Amino acid sequence: MAKFGGDFRVDKKGAIDLVTEVDVEVERMFRAMVAERFPAHQVLAEEMGGMADVPRGPCWVFDPIDGTTNFTHGLPIFCASLALEIDGVAEVAAVYDPNRRELFTAERGGGASLNGQPIHVSAANRLVDAMLVTGFPYDVHSRIDEIVGLFARFVGQARAVRRLGSAAIDLCYIAAGRMDGFWERDLKPWDIAGGALIVAEAGGRVTNMNGQPFASRGRDVLATNGLLHDAMLKVIGDFRASVQPSS
Repeated sequence: MAKFGGDFRVDKKGAIDLVTEVDVEVERMFRAMVAERFPAHQVLAEEMGGMADVPRGPCWVFDPIDGTTNFTHGLPIFCASLALEIDGVAEVAAVYDPNRRELFTAERGGGASLNGQPIHVSAANRLVDAMLVTGFPYDVHSRIDEIVGLFARFVGQARAVRRLGSAAIDLCYIAAGRMDGFWERDLKPWDIAGGALIVAEAGGRVTNMNGQPFASRGRDVLATNGLLHDAMLKVIGDFRASVQPSS
């Protein structure tokens, strides 16, 4: 936050994928803390990598700034996202939004909280009454019809669709009942490992976009209040069927 809105170095990892010196500095601080407190634990984080496959034992999955593009442009929608996975399964999660001073936490089997107070997903049971949220992958320029096409399908059925620019915040807003459903493709473990556990512990449902069990390394996610899950899966399935080339 000391750097937010000021001058800092920004580099490109891709055509529209940014990394700042702040991302790297925060990750270095985190890695040093884990090395001191839990020297036998592994770390998988965005800027300095880690094991691509699921490691055995404890692994901290960390995104120093989820929403780097927002951070770079001075837009106050970003967070730090963390999950402790044991053999690839998240057991503890924390997502901190420093702009709103909101700390979302969860422990498997122990529920989810916002600043220490329990949270729960919404009760919306129809898409027309739902506010959905999504994100676009960094290669969106080459996949406009696919990405925007599905977006349009949901726009045509939901009360509203938002695009905030931070998958971890999107997931936490599902858990807190502020949003009702979230879908996105081509994500990394550090984007979703923590938020997915928070949604599940808040009473929501989390799968991949085919309705199969969620895995942090599965690259896509559908997270809802549970009541809308099947309806959102149907929209996704119908859209995919409509764009399949005829044989």
